[in-house]
Amino acid sequence: MTFPPDWETSPLQDCLSAIIDYRGKTPEKTLAGVPLITAKVVKNGRIETPNEFIAEEDYDAWMTRGLPQPSDVVITTEAPLGEVAQLGNERIALAQRIILLRGDQQRLDNTYLKYCLSADYVQSQLHGRASGTTVTGIKQSELRKIEIALPPLAEQKNIAEVLRSLDDKIELNRRMNATLEAMAQALFKSWFVDFDPVKAKAAGRAPERMDADTAALFPSEFVESELGPIPKGWEIGSILTQAKLLSGGTPKTERPDYWNGKVQWASAKDVSQANQAFLIKTERTITAKGLEESATQLIPALGTVIVARGATTGRMVLFGKEMAMNQTCYALVSSIGTPLALHCQLRQAIDALVHAAHGSVFDTITTSTFSTSKIVLPPAKTLQVFEQIVSPIFGRILTVTEECLSLATLRDALLPKLISGQLRIPEAEAMA
Repeated sequence: MTFPPDWETSPLQDCLSAIIDYRGKTPEKTLAGVPLITAKVVKNGRIETPNEFIAEEDYDAWMTRGLPQPSDVVITTEAPLGEVAQLGNERIALAQRIILLRGDQQRLDNTYLKYCLSADYVQSQLHGRASGTTVTGIKQSELRKIEIALPPLAEQKNIAEVLRSLDDKIELNRRMNATLEAMAQALFKSWFVDFDPVKAKAAGRAPERMDADTAALFPSEFVESELGPIPKGWEIGSILTQAKLLSGGTPKTERPDYWNGKVQWASAKDVSQANQAFLIKTERTITAKGLEESATQLIPALGTVIVARGATTGRMVLFGKEMAMNQTCYALVSSIGTPLALHCQLRQAIDALVHAAHGSVFDTITTSTFSTSKIVLPPAKTLQVFEQIVSPIFGRILTVTEECLSLATLRDALLPKLISGQLRIPEAEAMA
């Protein structure tokens, strides 16, 4: 690759002040303590919420090679190779299969380094220097030899600021969506899991923050059921009492006329890696012919899709638009006109569904898992009122998700042009 004449190129090892990997046996995992950043939570340029920890007393003994600092960059060395993220101010521990990089302040801006490592010309070097048969990975000695472009430091900071401003907006949007979804889920739990309106009426009180017409939909007493006390008049039954179950399929991969069309086609990977409530874009697409001549089918917008087998069994997402899917997933579509209530219902029931699944290596959800499920079934009219309340919330979530996709598309278009010097940013035009 050719770079502007005023840019340098350099092996990583010559422009870093620190390069650290953590070897040996990772301390025993705990339920709380110092968050452990593993390779599997470094995805798409960010660190997802860690779900593994090490004890405080093990931290110093494990991190003897060096302590992470804010803005340090981490890169995964295998399974997967080449995922990159930047650390914040949180106190964390780094697991194996991750190498920490810290730029020399006189030569290399850390945020620029993060984006540079994501560029295609660097990723191709990473994979070219990787080794291994079953699992490919890169050794620190090889990582040190990776060549990167070094614009003048001020220009590095300008490039980083442009790209980071887009990522910051995407992250802000993600957090907003998480808050909005949590609000909808909390309301569902209050009404249909904790039965707060029924408890209030049973105690002679008016349900909080509820108009009289809505309150009238809830009974004032409970009856015993096989799942414990439930509101009088409500039922116990299968999730399929109020939903239809749809399956997917895969067009023949050797038929090029089936692929790269206009129909979004979701795999378990798409569903598992969706980090928001809605999935609106898939890794692969199929043609109308591929749809027509295979077992896959179109799933309507607002259908809830669940991974049915494999390591990510139970992951779920709402389709933001009409899409097809493969056979590793099931879709559930409301039969009473309440797709969002159904999604919230599945969020509450998914742990029990996965627990009921079977499989020799991985859990497998089957059609019988759904047909034999036992859940509380509120009356359709009550669910429809809930649907009306949360529809604007999920509508906003979908709009923000679409904005995130547009911002990510812009960032991905700008990154190779900025990192190669094809597009230059005069200092006066740098973002504040």
